[in-house]
Amino acid sequence: MSIRRACAVLEVDTSTYHYKSRRPDQTPLAARIREICETRIRYGYRRVQVLLRREGWTVNHKRTHRIYNELGLQLRNKTPKRRVKAKLREDRMAATRPNDVWAMDFVHDQLATGRKIRVLTVVDTFSRFSPVIDPRFSYRAGDVVGTLEKACARVGYPKTIRVDQGSEFVSRDLDLWAYTKGVTLDFSRPGKPTDNAFIEAFNGRFRIECLNAHWFLTLADAAEKMEAWLRYYNEDRPHGAIGYKSPITLQNPGSAASPLP
Repeated sequence: MSIRRACAVLEVDTSTYHYKSRRPDQTPLAARIREICETRIRYGYRRVQVLLRREGWTVNHKRTHRIYNELGLQLRNKTPKRRVKAKLREDRMAATRPNDVWAMDFVHDQLATGRKIRVLTVVDTFSRFSPVIDPRFSYRAGDVVGTLEKACARVGYPKTIRVDQGSEFVSRDLDLWAYTKGVTLDFSRPGKPTDNAFIEAFNGRFRIECLNAHWFLTLADAAEKMEAWLRYYNEDRPHGAIGYKSPITLQNPGSAASPLP
């Protein structure tokens, strides 16, 4: 049976049978999206889109979203059920520029040998820039002061640092340092982690993207890998909260950061 007759029987136009898609091959793009998601396991399609544009791919977000879904890469976040809405402190003013407000806390992890380590994390609540991540086996108040002093020597002193009620933060050493440098220590209320939500969010990303993604053989190995992640976080990682820019572009507008799409 001829094609013309078969199309007539099926009531299909012959042009439909002979049509050939003009859509370009999506295989290289799909492969690159998969590669990005294999190394950045917590990236949604919007951050993938930013990285693609930086690499020179001429693709819009709709195509990225479609391929991302077809590959089954969607993030499945479980939203916790809350009986009461969290309420932030009403006497706090939002940061309006870099070094206005920092947030600080500790994260706990361990080496491959099982030995525990503590990591001091600090983040600027305006630019999302992190001036320091410092792992140690143990931390005292004097160690916190020393780490802060090194960080402030590079990026300047903040006006306020938000901390919890940990023993290292309520110590006389940190209090004297803050008084000498003109820094205000803003303490969270006991049992209210939402008072310091910025550092909680930062620590969550740090754990998912760095701590859970690496084995640390020694303390030096942990410090090296954390420093590499911190450079990526500050200079390359697109952040949704600041328009998918990198923190360094807000912390230091004159810096030679990676071009944004």
